[in-house]
Amino acid sequence: MDLSLSFIVGLIGNVISLLVFASPIGTFKRILVKKSTANYKSSPYISTLLSTSLWTFYGLLKPGGTLIVTINGVGAILQLIYIILFIVFAPKDKKIKSIIALAMLNIGFAGVVIAVTLLAIHGSLRITVVGVVCAVLTIGMYASPLTAIRTVIKMRSVEYMPLFLSLFMFLNAGVWSAYSFLVKDFFMGIPNGVGFVLGLGQLILYAIYKNKPKPTKSMDQVKPEIDEMSLAHMAIGLSNEMKKPKVQDIEAPNESDKVKNGTLAITKGMSLQTPKSSLTRQLSSIPGLLKTLSLGPYDVNYSFSRDKDGEINGILDA
Repeated sequence: MDLSLSFIVGLIGNVISLLVFASPIGTFKRILVKKSTANYKSSPYISTLLSTSLWTFYGLLKPGGTLIVTINGVGAILQLIYIILFIVFAPKDKKIKSIIALAMLNIGFAGVVIAVTLLAIHGSLRITVVGVVCAVLTIGMYASPLTAIRTVIKMRSVEYMPLFLSLFMFLNAGVWSAYSFLVKDFFMGIPNGVGFVLGLGQLILYAIYKNKPKPTKSMDQVKPEIDEMSLAHMAIGLSNEMKKPKVQDIEAPNESDKVKNGTLAITKGMSLQTPKSSLTRQLSSIPGLLKTLSLGPYDVNYSFSRDKDGEINGILDA
């Protein structure tokens, strides 16, 4: 009875994980149409490929790990396809960085773990070593949305929280936590339990802040407002600078300066010269300020933001 129940729960977990793995398909459709990776990054897919590859290896070592092998094997294949497409359409600098990261993590690190496990470790200790590595990677994956939680609390708005991604993370972690409890697999249970708690916390925050009015000042408006203030102060400074006489700028009058229309001129016609050097320096900084004022909402980098097409660029794995 326990075995059949665990199989059913594991099957449900496979279906949910497959939906999560397939979520970037829409993103890569746009990449294919535009033939450009735009502002997307390859790091989520490279890290997910590493995780799914090692979980597949763990499932092969573990007796009765068929369900673990099937879903993570499919996930690894999908991530590899995403990475290949990204490298094909990425600009040269992103292409090189992606290839280096792929070689270091998915060939170097994963290769070392597999080689050491097979050559230097024997018996049940193999499962322990690979299980610990996989658990650490999964906890890191589930901890990544903490940036979104911090942003929601700081802005008191769910504008930057990907609801469906948080929901699927919660469901995915919950199902695999139940499966790990049934099969008594703590290497799967601990990281998915952490993911379940974090996913629940995100959903609670969403329920709290979803009806809150949107903040009058969004994160991308802060810098331009500061620059406007700086520009205003600079304008006042220029005005005062032009009015303020300096000792070195006062020069002797010429003979043609006289009293006009009953107004007393400065004694012997003393005149003031504009402080050219100071004025030139301050005027030269205006284009930079004006350029900053023209920044759009997505020209300012945040720890958590939407991409060029308005979609959160993220992914979870089982």
